[in-house]
Amino acid sequence: MNEQTKTDKHSFFSVSFDLILLNDDLPYDLFINSSALENRERFVKVHSSGNPVSNDDLTKFKGKFHQLYVLEEQRDLYLRSLAKLHNVPDTKKTEVIKDSAIGYLNKLFDPSKAFTTEILNEVVEGCRDSVEGMVDVIQDYGVGEVRNLIADLSFHDFYTYDHSINVSMYCISLLKALKPKVTREEMVLAGLGGLLHDLGKVQISTTILNSADGLTDEEFAIIKRHPGFGKDMIEKGDVNVDGIDFNVIRRVVFEHHENYNGTGYPNRLEGEQIHILARICAIADFFDAITTKRSYHEALSMEDALAVMERSSGRKIDPNLFEAFKTKVTNVVYKGKSNHELPDSFDPCMPHKVLPLEKVQAKKMNHDLFKKDKNEFGEVKVDKKDAA
Repeated sequence: MNEQTKTDKHSFFSVSFDLILLNDDLPYDLFINSSALENRERFVKVHSSGNPVSNDDLTKFKGKFHQLYVLEEQRDLYLRSLAKLHNVPDTKKTEVIKDSAIGYLNKLFDPSKAFTTEILNEVVEGCRDSVEGMVDVIQDYGVGEVRNLIADLSFHDFYTYDHSINVSMYCISLLKALKPKVTREEMVLAGLGGLLHDLGKVQISTTILNSADGLTDEEFAIIKRHPGFGKDMIEKGDVNVDGIDFNVIRRVVFEHHENYNGTGYPNRLEGEQIHILARICAIADFFDAITTKRSYHEALSMEDALAVMERSSGRKIDPNLFEAFKTKVTNVVYKGKSNHELPDSFDPCMPHKVLPLEKVQAKKMNHDLFKKDKNEFGEVKVDKKDAA
């Protein structure tokens, strides 16, 4: 979709004719590039916001113009409008939203550009717009439906991009499953936390990040610094986006590798010391890492993935949230992996050529569902005592 172009005053991105909202008040303006000269742009408005585009209008646009454009400052309006396109598959809508999010994430990971707090704030605001568009499309999806949607999307050659976007979608879906009356604002916060959870990897070599052959102890020690890097970036960058509680985002970024039993990193927090959205993110992180097919490893089926995750319940992940994840989202019959587990050293954020599954003796798990979290699992605001 959206290679961005600029004039002296404004930036624009290209849009597909098939993804223009029809027969409703258009929330954004449409432009064309009227210049015939290469590398010279002269954008002219051909349709104003607030006025519907009819099928006849669209046919005329296709016949007269090579490409349509929307103002970058109206990208959020464009992304939000995708949910209203009832004759367009959700896969196509999601692909556009994903491309938009990747475009913003790429600004952070671009080695040719110096990192600045201005870029960070621009990226975070753009990611928020992408997450809002995602919420509009998938808010009624169960985790199984999200998994099927992800399977139909194209993937980028940089694992971190795809993984972060997938985790964002799972966080939205899981929070909705845990709290049916969740607000839109809470879903956006959960999705943005998932999208930015690996923010600190900006400061780590992409050679290490893309290594599917395993890491040396020294390289893994570097990887383990990324939650702290991300936390520092948010604090030092003075990130401020309207309507987003960055005390919560900061904690998701910093705590998503804390294990429920206190064996995680960077601070060995345990249980409810870990923010609820960080615990949700940890489940989403784990689930995506083992169920999304990549070029370097086969994906587990949903049933086998849940069986493997069961073995880490109470260790790596919150047993109460995982129990709700299983029972509220899917009815499964465990298959061949019910006697396998992944070691506590397994890091969902890293690509793996072969998942390091280990065979174990069956053991009985006994979880008291929602014993402590029954009233708090959907709360995404931080108590004052936890905000630091």
